[in-house]
Amino acid sequence: MAFDNLQEKLTRTLRNLQGKGKLSENNMEDTLKEIRVALLEADVNYTVVRNFLNEIREEALGQEVLTSVEPGEALTKIVHDGLVKLLGEEEPLNFAPSGLTVIMLVGLQGTGKTTQAAKIAYQLKKQNRRPMLIAADVIRPAAIDQLKTLGAEIGVEVYSLGTDTSALETAQRGVAYAREKHYDTVLIDTAGRLQIDEELMQELQAMKETLSPQEILLTVDALTGQDIVNVASAFHEQLNVTGLVVTKFDGDSKGGGVLSVKAVTGVPIKFTGVGEKIEDLETFHPERLAERMLGMGDVVTLVEKAQEKMDMEQAEKDAEKLLSGKFTMDDLLRQIEQSQKMGPLASIAKLLPGMSEYSKALEDSDADKQLVKTKAMIQSMTREEREDPSLIRSSRKRRIAEGSGTTTTDVNRLLNQYDKMKKMMKQLSGMRGLFGL
Repeated sequence: MAFDNLQEKLTRTLRNLQGKGKLSENNMEDTLKEIRVALLEADVNYTVVRNFLNEIREEALGQEVLTSVEPGEALTKIVHDGLVKLLGEEEPLNFAPSGLTVIMLVGLQGTGKTTQAAKIAYQLKKQNRRPMLIAADVIRPAAIDQLKTLGAEIGVEVYSLGTDTSALETAQRGVAYAREKHYDTVLIDTAGRLQIDEELMQELQAMKETLSPQEILLTVDALTGQDIVNVASAFHEQLNVTGLVVTKFDGDSKGGGVLSVKAVTGVPIKFTGVGEKIEDLETFHPERLAERMLGMGDVVTLVEKAQEKMDMEQAEKDAEKLLSGKFTMDDLLRQIEQSQKMGPLASIAKLLPGMSEYSKALEDSDADKQLVKTKAMIQSMTREEREDPSLIRSSRKRRIAEGSGTTTTDVNRLLNQYDKMKKMMKQLSGMRGLFGL
Protein backbone atom coordinates (compact mmCIF):
# COMPACT_ATOMS: atom_id res chain seq x y z
CA MET A 1 0.00 0.00 0.00
CA ALA A 2 1.02 3.64 -0.45
CA PHE A 3 3.46 4.80 2.26
CA ASP A 4 4.59 1.29 3.26
CA ASN A 5 8.31 2.07 2.82
CA LEU A 6 7.96 5.52 4.34
CA GLN A 7 6.04 4.08 7.27
CA GLU A 8 8.76 1.52 7.90
CA LYS A 9 11.51 4.16 7.89
CA LEU A 10 9.66 6.70 10.03
CA THR A 11 8.65 4.06 12.55
CA ARG A 12 12.22 2.75 12.83
CA THR A 13 13.71 6.25 13.13
CA LEU A 14 11.35 7.38 15.88
CA ARG A 15 11.44 4.04 17.71
CA ASN A 16 15.18 4.52 18.20
CA LEU A 17 14.37 7.53 20.39
CA GLN A 18 11.82 5.73 22.57
CA GLY A 19 13.00 5.05 26.09
CA LYS A 20 15.93 7.46 25.94
CA GLY A 21 16.12 9.52 29.12
CA LYS A 22 17.59 12.52 27.35
CA LEU A 23 17.62 13.85 23.84
CA SER A 24 20.40 16.17 22.73
CA GLU A 25 20.23 18.73 19.95
CA ASN A 26 22.64 16.52 17.98
CA ASN A 27 20.40 13.45 18.46
CA MET A 28 17.37 15.39 17.38
CA GLU A 29 19.12 16.77 14.30
CA ASP A 30 20.24 13.25 13.38
CA THR A 31 16.63 12.11 13.68
CA LEU A 32 15.37 15.00 11.56
CA LYS A 33 17.98 14.17 8.90
CA GLU A 34 16.73 10.59 8.78
CA ILE A 35 13.14 11.82 8.47
CA ARG A 36 14.26 14.18 5.69
CA VAL A 37 15.88 11.33 3.74
CA ALA A 38 12.80 9.12 4.24
CA LEU A 39 10.46 11.84 2.94
CA LEU A 40 12.63 12.71 -0.06
CA GLU A 41 12.99 9.02 -0.97
CA ALA A 42 9.18 8.81 -0.82
CA ASP A 43 9.12 11.54 -3.50
CA VAL A 44 7.72 14.27 -1.25
CA ASN A 45 8.17 17.77 -2.71
CA TYR A 46 11.53 19.26 -1.61
CA THR A 47 10.06 22.58 -0.43
CA VAL A 48 7.34 20.73 1.50
CA VAL A 49 10.01 18.61 3.24
CA ARG A 50 12.10 21.66 4.15
CA ASN A 51 9.14 23.56 5.59
CA PHE A 52 7.87 20.46 7.41
CA LEU A 53 11.22 19.85 9.17
CA ASN A 54 11.60 23.52 10.09
CA GLU A 55 8.18 23.43 11.75
CA ILE A 56 9.04 20.19 13.60
CA ARG A 57 12.32 21.71 14.83
CA GLU A 58 10.67 24.94 16.02
CA GLU A 59 7.85 23.04 17.71
CA ALA A 60 10.27 20.68 19.48
CA LEU A 61 12.42 23.52 20.80
CA GLY A 62 9.35 25.56 21.74
CA GLN A 63 7.94 22.66 23.76
CA GLU A 64 11.36 22.00 25.36
CA VAL A 65 11.27 18.41 24.11
CA LEU A 66 15.00 17.99 24.85
CA THR A 67 14.40 18.29 28.60
CA SER A 68 11.06 16.46 28.76
CA VAL A 69 10.61 13.19 30.65
CA GLU A 70 9.95 11.16 27.49
CA PRO A 71 11.63 13.12 24.67
CA GLY A 72 11.17 10.33 22.11
CA GLU A 73 7.42 10.17 22.68
CA ALA A 74 7.16 13.97 22.68
CA LEU A 75 8.96 14.24 19.33
CA THR A 76 6.81 11.45 17.86
CA LYS A 77 3.69 13.40 18.86
CA ILE A 78 5.06 16.55 17.20
CA VAL A 79 5.87 14.63 13.99
CA HIS A 80 2.37 13.12 14.05
CA ASP A 81 0.74 16.54 14.40
CA GLY A 82 2.99 17.89 11.63
CA LEU A 83 1.90 15.11 9.27
CA VAL A 84 -1.76 15.81 10.02
CA LYS A 85 -1.20 19.50 9.26
CA LEU A 86 0.59 18.56 6.04
CA LEU A 87 -2.27 16.32 4.91
CA GLY A 88 -4.88 18.94 5.76
CA GLU A 89 -8.09 18.81 7.75
CA GLU A 90 -10.79 16.26 7.01
CA GLU A 91 -13.25 17.87 4.60
CA PRO A 92 -16.53 16.07 3.87
CA LEU A 93 -18.53 16.59 0.70
CA ASN A 94 -20.25 19.97 0.45
CA PHE A 95 -23.97 19.40 -0.09
CA ALA A 96 -26.43 22.08 -1.17
CA PRO A 97 -28.46 23.30 1.86
CA SER A 98 -31.62 22.41 -0.08
CA GLY A 99 -32.53 20.99 -3.45
CA LEU A 100 -30.07 19.25 -5.76
CA THR A 101 -26.34 18.85 -5.10
CA VAL A 102 -24.27 18.80 -8.30
CA ILE A 103 -20.87 17.04 -8.29
CA MET A 104 -18.54 17.06 -11.31
CA LEU A 105 -15.80 14.45 -11.62
CA VAL A 106 -12.86 15.58 -13.74
CA GLY A 107 -9.39 14.26 -14.51
CA LEU A 108 -7.04 12.82 -17.06
CA GLN A 109 -7.95 9.71 -19.03
CA GLY A 110 -7.12 6.47 -17.24
CA THR A 111 -7.36 7.78 -13.68
CA GLY A 112 -10.64 5.97 -13.00
CA LYS A 113 -13.19 8.82 -13.08
CA THR A 114 -16.06 6.61 -14.21
CA THR A 115 -15.47 3.97 -11.56
CA GLN A 116 -15.00 6.58 -8.82
CA ALA A 117 -18.28 8.28 -9.80
CA ALA A 118 -20.10 4.99 -9.23
CA LYS A 119 -18.19 4.32 -5.99
CA ILE A 120 -19.19 7.72 -4.58
CA ALA A 121 -22.80 7.16 -5.67
CA TYR A 122 -22.71 3.82 -3.83
CA GLN A 123 -21.42 5.54 -0.67
CA LEU A 124 -24.12 8.22 -0.89
CA LYS A 125 -26.83 5.61 -1.34
CA LYS A 126 -25.66 3.90 1.87
CA GLN A 127 -26.07 7.29 3.58
CA ASN A 128 -29.74 7.30 2.51
CA ARG A 129 -29.25 9.92 -0.19
CA ARG A 130 -30.82 9.58 -3.69
CA PRO A 131 -27.94 9.89 -6.17
CA MET A 132 -28.11 9.82 -9.97
CA LEU A 133 -25.23 9.44 -12.42
CA ILE A 134 -24.86 11.46 -15.65
CA ALA A 135 -22.75 9.98 -18.45
CA ALA A 136 -21.21 13.15 -19.92
CA ASP A 137 -18.08 11.53 -21.34
CA VAL A 138 -19.50 11.56 -24.87
CA ILE A 139 -16.10 11.02 -26.50
CA ARG A 140 -15.79 7.43 -25.32
CA PRO A 141 -18.85 5.19 -25.87
CA ALA A 142 -17.16 2.61 -23.65
CA ALA A 143 -17.29 5.05 -20.72
CA ILE A 144 -21.07 5.41 -21.13
CA ASP A 145 -21.52 1.64 -21.26
CA GLN A 146 -19.24 1.19 -18.23
CA LEU A 147 -21.22 3.73 -16.20
CA LYS A 148 -24.51 2.06 -17.13
CA THR A 149 -23.13 -1.32 -16.04
CA LEU A 150 -21.89 0.08 -12.72
CA GLY A 151 -25.16 1.94 -12.16
CA ALA A 152 -27.15 -1.26 -12.68
CA GLU A 153 -24.83 -3.05 -10.23
CA ILE A 154 -25.48 -0.55 -7.42
CA GLY A 155 -29.09 0.26 -8.29
CA VAL A 156 -28.46 3.89 -9.29
CA GLU A 157 -30.05 5.45 -12.41
CA VAL A 158 -27.66 6.56 -15.16
CA TYR A 159 -28.75 9.41 -17.43
CA SER A 160 -27.33 9.37 -20.96
CA LEU A 161 -28.14 10.91 -24.33
CA GLY A 162 -25.48 8.92 -26.18
CA THR A 163 -22.50 10.28 -28.11
CA ASP A 164 -24.39 12.50 -30.58
CA THR A 165 -25.34 15.07 -27.91
CA SER A 166 -22.69 17.40 -26.49
CA ALA A 167 -21.35 16.91 -22.99
CA LEU A 168 -22.73 20.27 -21.84
CA GLU A 169 -26.24 19.60 -23.15
CA THR A 170 -26.18 16.09 -21.67
CA ALA A 171 -25.19 17.51 -18.28
CA GLN A 172 -27.80 20.32 -18.43
CA ARG A 173 -30.66 18.05 -19.41
CA GLY A 174 -29.50 15.41 -16.92
CA VAL A 175 -29.54 17.91 -14.04
CA ALA A 176 -33.05 19.09 -15.09
CA TYR A 177 -34.22 15.46 -15.19
CA ALA A 178 -32.73 14.82 -11.71
CA ARG A 179 -34.66 17.78 -10.28
CA GLU A 180 -37.85 16.58 -11.94
CA LYS A 181 -37.41 13.09 -10.45
CA HIS A 182 -36.52 14.49 -7.01
CA TYR A 183 -33.02 13.11 -6.80
CA ASP A 184 -30.90 14.96 -4.23
CA THR A 185 -27.43 14.42 -5.78
CA VAL A 186 -26.07 14.09 -9.32
CA LEU A 187 -22.57 12.94 -10.17
CA ILE A 188 -21.39 13.96 -13.63
CA ASP A 189 -18.77 11.75 -15.27
CA THR A 190 -16.89 14.07 -17.64
CA ALA A 191 -14.45 13.31 -20.46
CA GLY A 192 -10.73 12.96 -19.85
CA ARG A 193 -7.70 13.40 -22.06
CA LEU A 194 -4.27 11.79 -22.16
CA GLN A 195 -2.97 15.22 -21.22
CA ILE A 196 -4.43 18.60 -20.28
CA ASP A 197 -5.52 20.61 -23.33
CA GLU A 198 -7.44 23.80 -24.01
CA GLU A 199 -10.46 22.08 -25.55
CA LEU A 200 -10.96 19.91 -22.47
CA MET A 201 -10.67 22.85 -20.10
CA GLN A 202 -13.09 25.00 -22.11
CA GLU A 203 -15.68 22.20 -22.01
CA LEU A 204 -15.29 21.79 -18.25
CA GLN A 205 -15.33 25.54 -17.60
CA ALA A 206 -18.55 25.90 -19.59
CA MET A 207 -20.11 23.08 -17.58
CA LYS A 208 -18.98 24.67 -14.32
CA GLU A 209 -20.37 28.11 -15.25
CA THR A 210 -23.69 26.66 -16.42
CA LEU A 211 -24.33 24.20 -13.57
CA SER A 212 -22.61 25.90 -10.57
CA PRO A 213 -21.62 22.58 -8.96
CA GLN A 214 -21.14 22.29 -5.20
CA GLU A 215 -18.13 20.03 -5.78
CA ILE A 216 -15.56 19.58 -8.55
CA LEU A 217 -13.66 16.43 -7.69
CA LEU A 218 -10.41 15.64 -9.50
CA THR A 219 -9.36 11.99 -9.77
CA VAL A 220 -5.61 11.40 -9.60
CA ASP A 221 -3.58 8.19 -9.64
CA ALA A 222 -1.45 7.58 -6.53
CA LEU A 223 1.10 5.72 -8.66
CA THR A 224 2.01 8.87 -10.59
CA GLY A 225 3.96 10.38 -7.66
CA GLN A 226 4.73 14.09 -8.01
CA ASP A 227 2.57 14.26 -11.15
CA ILE A 228 -0.38 14.35 -8.73
CA VAL A 229 0.79 17.84 -7.69
CA ASN A 230 1.32 18.98 -11.30
CA VAL A 231 -2.08 17.72 -12.49
CA ALA A 232 -3.90 19.09 -9.43
CA SER A 233 -2.22 22.49 -9.87
CA ALA A 234 -3.21 22.68 -13.56
CA PHE A 235 -6.85 21.68 -12.99
CA HIS A 236 -7.17 23.86 -9.89
CA GLU A 237 -5.90 26.91 -11.73
CA GLN A 238 -8.56 26.51 -14.42
CA LEU A 239 -11.53 25.13 -12.44
CA ASN A 240 -10.94 25.86 -8.74
CA VAL A 241 -11.11 22.16 -7.84
CA THR A 242 -12.76 21.49 -4.46
CA GLY A 243 -11.31 18.06 -3.69
CA LEU A 244 -9.25 15.08 -4.83
CA VAL A 245 -10.14 11.42 -5.23
CA VAL A 246 -6.85 9.49 -5.07
CA THR A 247 -7.14 6.17 -6.89
CA LYS A 248 -4.88 3.09 -6.50
CA PHE A 249 -4.14 4.12 -2.93
CA ASP A 250 -3.68 0.43 -2.17
CA GLY A 251 -0.87 0.15 -4.74
CA ASP A 252 2.88 0.35 -4.32
CA SER A 253 3.21 4.12 -4.69
CA LYS A 254 5.82 5.97 -2.66
CA GLY A 255 3.11 8.32 -1.40
CA GLY A 256 5.05 11.55 -1.87
CA GLY A 257 2.51 13.14 -4.18
CA VAL A 258 -0.29 12.50 -1.69
CA LEU A 259 1.76 14.07 1.10
CA SER A 260 2.67 17.09 -1.02
CA VAL A 261 -0.54 17.97 -2.84
CA LYS A 262 -2.46 19.75 -0.06
CA ALA A 263 0.55 21.82 0.97
CA VAL A 264 1.34 22.89 -2.61
CA THR A 265 -2.14 23.37 -4.10
CA GLY A 266 -4.41 23.82 -1.10
CA VAL A 267 -6.79 21.21 -2.57
CA PRO A 268 -7.94 18.68 0.09
CA ILE A 269 -8.09 14.92 -0.46
CA LYS A 270 -11.69 13.75 0.05
CA PHE A 271 -11.62 10.07 -0.94
CA THR A 272 -9.09 7.30 -1.53
CA GLY A 273 -9.69 4.29 -3.75
CA VAL A 274 -8.35 1.19 -2.00
CA GLY A 275 -9.32 -1.63 -4.36
CA GLU A 276 -11.22 -2.72 -7.44
CA LYS A 277 -14.59 -3.47 -5.82
CA ILE A 278 -17.38 -0.91 -5.79
CA GLU A 279 -17.22 -0.65 -1.99
CA ASP A 280 -13.44 -0.05 -2.00
CA LEU A 281 -13.59 3.70 -1.45
CA GLU A 282 -12.70 5.38 1.83
CA THR A 283 -13.36 8.85 3.15
CA PHE A 284 -9.95 10.44 3.69
CA HIS A 285 -9.03 10.90 7.36
CA PRO A 286 -5.67 12.75 7.66
CA GLU A 287 -5.20 11.94 11.34
CA ARG A 288 -5.78 8.22 10.81
CA LEU A 289 -3.28 8.14 7.94
CA ALA A 290 -0.68 9.98 10.05
CA GLU A 291 -1.14 7.38 12.80
CA ARG A 292 -0.69 4.54 10.30
CA MET A 293 2.45 6.18 8.92
CA LEU A 294 3.96 6.22 12.41
CA GLY A 295 3.02 2.60 13.18
CA MET A 296 0.28 3.59 15.64
CA GLY A 297 -2.36 1.58 13.80
CA ASP A 298 -5.87 2.74 13.01
CA VAL A 299 -8.33 1.04 15.33
CA VAL A 300 -11.22 3.35 14.35
CA THR A 301 -11.02 2.30 10.69
CA LEU A 302 -10.70 -1.36 11.76
CA VAL A 303 -13.89 -1.11 13.85
CA GLU A 304 -15.71 0.64 11.00
CA LYS A 305 -14.64 -2.11 8.60
CA ALA A 306 -15.87 -4.75 11.05
CA GLN A 307 -19.23 -3.05 11.51
CA GLU A 308 -19.69 -2.67 7.76
CA LYS A 309 -18.43 -6.05 6.57
CA MET A 310 -19.28 -8.43 9.41
CA ASP A 311 -22.51 -9.73 10.91
CA MET A 312 -21.90 -8.27 14.39
CA GLU A 313 -24.76 -10.16 16.04
CA GLN A 314 -23.45 -13.46 14.68
CA ALA A 315 -19.89 -12.48 15.65
CA GLU A 316 -21.00 -11.98 19.27
CA LYS A 317 -22.72 -15.38 19.30
CA ASP A 318 -19.62 -17.02 17.81
CA ALA A 319 -17.36 -15.32 20.36
CA GLU A 320 -19.54 -16.60 23.20
CA LYS A 321 -19.47 -20.10 21.71
CA LEU A 322 -15.69 -19.99 21.30
CA LEU A 323 -15.21 -18.94 24.92
CA SER A 324 -17.51 -21.74 26.08
CA GLY A 325 -15.21 -24.25 24.36
CA LYS A 326 -18.18 -25.77 22.50
CA PHE A 327 -17.49 -24.58 18.99
CA THR A 328 -17.43 -26.84 15.92
CA MET A 329 -15.62 -26.83 12.58
CA ASP A 330 -18.64 -24.99 11.17
CA ASP A 331 -18.05 -22.22 13.71
CA LEU A 332 -14.39 -22.09 12.73
CA LEU A 333 -15.37 -21.90 9.05
CA ARG A 334 -17.70 -18.99 9.79
CA GLN A 335 -14.91 -17.18 11.69
CA ILE A 336 -12.61 -17.52 8.68
CA GLU A 337 -15.28 -16.24 6.28
CA GLN A 338 -16.00 -13.26 8.55
CA SER A 339 -12.30 -12.35 8.77
CA GLN A 340 -11.89 -12.62 4.99
CA LYS A 341 -14.62 -10.00 4.52
CA MET A 342 -12.30 -7.54 6.30
CA GLY A 343 -9.62 -7.93 3.64
CA PRO A 344 -6.13 -9.49 3.51
CA LEU A 345 -4.55 -10.28 6.90
CA ALA A 346 -1.58 -8.02 6.11
CA SER A 347 -3.88 -5.03 5.59
CA ILE A 348 -5.69 -5.78 8.87
CA ALA A 349 -2.33 -5.97 10.70
CA LYS A 350 -1.48 -2.45 9.50
CA LEU A 351 -4.53 -1.14 11.36
CA LEU A 352 -3.49 -2.71 14.68
CA PRO A 353 -1.20 -0.66 16.94
CA GLY A 354 2.35 -2.07 16.91
CA MET A 355 1.50 -4.69 14.28
CA SER A 356 2.38 -2.81 11.09
CA GLU A 357 5.94 -4.18 11.12
CA TYR A 358 4.53 -7.72 10.89
CA SER A 359 2.33 -7.00 7.86
CA LYS A 360 5.16 -7.73 5.40
CA ALA A 361 5.80 -11.08 7.10
CA LEU A 362 2.11 -11.92 6.72
CA GLU A 363 2.28 -11.12 3.00
CA ASP A 364 5.41 -13.24 2.57
CA SER A 365 4.01 -16.16 4.56
CA ASP A 366 0.97 -16.54 2.29
CA ALA A 367 -1.25 -16.46 5.38
CA ASP A 368 -4.31 -15.68 3.26
CA LYS A 369 -3.64 -18.70 1.04
CA GLN A 370 -3.48 -20.86 4.18
CA LEU A 371 -6.94 -19.61 5.17
CA VAL A 372 -8.25 -20.63 1.73
CA LYS A 373 -6.78 -24.12 2.22
CA THR A 374 -8.33 -24.38 5.68
CA LYS A 375 -11.73 -23.41 4.29
CA ALA A 376 -11.42 -26.01 1.53
CA MET A 377 -10.60 -28.76 4.04
CA ILE A 378 -13.55 -27.91 6.30
CA GLN A 379 -15.89 -27.71 3.30
CA SER A 380 -14.73 -31.20 2.24
CA MET A 381 -15.88 -32.68 5.57
CA THR A 382 -19.31 -34.22 6.10
CA ARG A 383 -21.80 -32.57 8.43
CA GLU A 384 -21.07 -35.22 11.08
CA GLU A 385 -17.31 -34.67 10.79
CA ARG A 386 -17.67 -30.93 11.23
CA GLU A 387 -19.76 -31.47 14.36
CA ASP A 388 -17.37 -34.09 15.76
CA PRO A 389 -13.85 -33.99 14.24
CA SER A 390 -12.80 -36.95 16.43
CA LEU A 391 -14.56 -39.14 13.83
CA ILE A 392 -11.90 -38.27 11.26
CA ARG A 393 -9.51 -41.23 10.93
CA SER A 394 -7.05 -42.26 8.20
CA SER A 395 -9.48 -43.05 5.35
CA ARG A 396 -11.53 -39.93 6.08
CA LYS A 397 -8.37 -37.80 6.16
CA ARG A 398 -7.40 -39.08 2.71
CA ARG A 399 -10.88 -38.29 1.37
CA ILE A 400 -10.82 -34.76 2.83
CA ALA A 401 -7.33 -34.14 1.45
CA GLU A 402 -8.34 -35.31 -2.03
CA GLY A 403 -11.54 -33.27 -1.95
CA SER A 404 -9.76 -30.06 -0.92
CA GLY A 405 -6.63 -30.40 -3.06
CA THR A 406 -4.42 -30.66 0.04
CA THR A 407 -2.44 -33.41 1.79
CA THR A 408 -3.17 -35.59 4.82
CA THR A 409 -0.39 -33.63 6.57
CA ASP A 410 -2.43 -30.46 6.04
CA VAL A 411 -5.54 -32.19 7.42
CA ASN A 412 -3.61 -33.42 10.48
CA ARG A 413 -2.28 -29.90 11.08
CA LEU A 414 -5.80 -28.47 10.96
CA LEU A 415 -7.14 -31.07 13.38
CA ASN A 416 -4.25 -30.44 15.79
CA GLN A 417 -4.81 -26.69 15.64
CA TYR A 418 -8.52 -27.19 16.25
CA ASP A 419 -7.84 -29.40 19.31
CA LYS A 420 -5.36 -26.88 20.76
CA MET A 421 -7.81 -24.04 20.22
CA LYS A 422 -10.61 -25.98 21.88
CA LYS A 423 -8.45 -26.81 24.92
CA MET A 424 -7.32 -23.20 25.23
CA MET A 425 -10.89 -21.94 25.03
CA LYS A 426 -11.99 -24.40 27.73
CA GLN A 427 -9.24 -23.08 29.99
CA LEU A 428 -10.38 -19.52 29.33
CA SER A 429 -13.96 -20.59 30.05
CA GLY A 430 -12.83 -21.93 33.43
CA MET A 431 -11.07 -18.67 34.25
CA ARG A 432 -14.23 -16.72 33.38
CA GLY A 433 -16.02 -18.79 36.01
CA LEU A 434 -13.34 -18.04 38.61
CA PHE A 435 -13.72 -14.32 38.10
CA GLY A 436 -17.52 -14.44 37.92
CA LEU A 437 -17.66 -13.33 34.27
